[in-house]
Parts: sequence; structure tokens; C-alpha cells
Amino acid sequence: MDELGGARKYISLATIYGFAALLLAICGFPLLWMVMTTLKPDSEIITAEPTLWTSAPHLEHYVRLFEQTNFLTYFKNSVLVAGSATLLSIFVATLAGYGITRFRFRGRENIAGMMLFTYMFAPIMIIVPFFILMRGYGLVNNHFGLVLAYTTFSLPFCMWLLRSFFQSIPLELEEAAMTDGASRLQAVVYVIVPLALPGVIAVSIFSFIVAWNDYIFTRTLINSDELKTLPVGVNDLVNATVIDWGMILAGGVVITIPALIFFIAVQRYLIAGWGAGAVKG
Repeated sequence: MDELGGARKYISLATIYGFAALLLAICGFPLLWMVMTTLKPDSEIITAEPTLWTSAPHLEHYVRLFEQTNFLTYFKNSVLVAGSATLLSIFVATLAGYGITRFRFRGRENIAGMMLFTYMFAPIMIIVPFFILMRGYGLVNNHFGLVLAYTTFSLPFCMWLLRSFFQSIPLELEEAAMTDGASRLQAVVYVIVPLALPGVIAVSIFSFIVAWNDYIFTRTLINSDELKTLPVGVNDLVNATVIDWGMILAGGVVITIPALIFFIAVQRYLIAGWGAGAVKG
């Protein structure tokens, strides 16, 4: 019976890993194809019989991307806007999540319930009134307006997730710190926030990816070429008179790298954070 149980266990594990490998291959193949295409000469990219590997790899598409376009400007803008939106989302979501779980006031539960509900609205549903609002405040064609747009879209989910983490932290820990002479701010900074760090990191990567990949808010709010972010800037290459697929895919690879590095660096916190938020929320 022990041998039979062991065999079933190995078969189960082999099945799970097999499905995981299949899923990895399905999801990873488009990225592999994109990377390999950027190393091909133009004649191999537009051939009627495409191949995965190339016999003459080169980096010409990347060189032309940086020399013939404003890609570095778009990259700088994306880093600035995405980083600012991430920091602002973390700051506001942390304060909101802590306030909702630690202070009692009328409508507290209603606010908590509305957090996730507001996240259900797709950007395309709110982009027109948002544009009118931004134009009224003079924030069109402005990076600050773009940061506010990204923060507005990601903040409800960030607050909901951090609220779940703050609820899981015993109030007695904070009270003990304050009894020992710490102020409320010190108790939050040195006791509560470190315990909620997985949630903070989870919302940071969520906010960063939302801002880094956004197209619709930038296309609507930004007109100047020197203020555009990467998704819009690379999309404009597709609308050019001559479509250079090698250079466009090279841009796609460079866009993917920062988000991929960020995700790999904090993936264990992201999994812990989303899992805890789903269970406790």
C-alpha cells in the first residue's frame, strides 16, 4: 500500500509539473519569438516561411531604435511617471488602509465595501469624464496629471489589499509599542508597516505594472512627443509610413525587461501578498 501511495504521489507531482511546463511554454513562446525576431535581418523577418532561429544574429534593430527614435526619452518618461504613481499609490493606500482598520467613524464599512467596486470600472468607461476634469484643472499634457490618472485607477485595489493586511495585524502590538513610549506614527512606521511589508510590495508591483503598461490614459492626456511614455511611443512606430518590425519588436523587448526584473525581484512577496489578501479580504 505504501508503494502504491508513493507511486500515486509521484504521478500527481509529474502531472502538476507537466501542466506547469506546458503553461510556461505557451506563455513564454511569444516572448521568445519576439526576442529572436529582433536578432534577425529584415529579409528573414518578412519571409513567407519564418523560422525561430537565425543564422546571422545582430543587434542592428536595437541600435536604430536608440539612434533614430526618441525611445530614451519615452523610457525616461515611463520610469518617472510609473515610479511616481507607484510611490503615491503606496503612500495613500497605506494611510487609507490603516485609517479604515484602526479608526471608527460613520460609513467606515461602506467605504471599505466601495473600494473594490470602484475598481470594476474599466479605464475606457471613465476616460472621457476624466479628460474633462483634467482639462478643467489644466493638467492635460502634463506628467502630474498622468500620475494622478494612474494613481486613481490603481488606488482602490491597493487600499482593499492593504486593508486586509492591517486587519490581520493584532491591535495589541501597536498598543504595546505606544505603551512603551512610541507615538502612533512611530508605532505605524516601525511596527505595523514592517509586518504589512508583503502587502506593500504587492501593491507596489501592481501599481507599477498598471502605470508602466498603460496606453489609453497617456494617449488621451498627453499630446507632446517629448512627454509620451513607452507604450504610446512604440505604438507610433507602427503608424509610421514604413513599418520596421525589427525595431518595433526591439522596443517591445526593452519595455518588457524592467517590469520583468521588478517582478522577479519581488515575486515571493507578491504571491504572499495577493494570497493573503484573497483569503483575509
